[in-house]
Amino acid sequence: MSGTQADNPLHGITLEMLLHELVRCYGWDDLGRQIDIRCFTHEPSIASSLKFLRRTPWARQRVELLYISTMQRTTARQKADQDESGAIQNDL
Repeated sequence: MSGTQADNPLHGITLEMLLHELVRCYGWDDLGRQIDIRCFTHEPSIASSLKFLRRTPWARQRVELLYISTMQRTTARQKADQDESGAIQNDL
């Protein structure tokens, strides 16, 4: 396998999976505030959003970037929680 796919944070993540995760994390209202596109703000649904994002490269890019930054923050938060938990265990 080429090194480019190994470095791609979206490798193996479908647009539908990504969108479901963002909706789970933010909800439609907050997602629509962060990325002001009609498919998120007016009668939002996964199906209509997927249709729009597949046809609109600039919007898809913004959604992908939000997903990447969200996952990076989540990973960093989990690591910090684990480090803190380990430090507490060591103090006992």
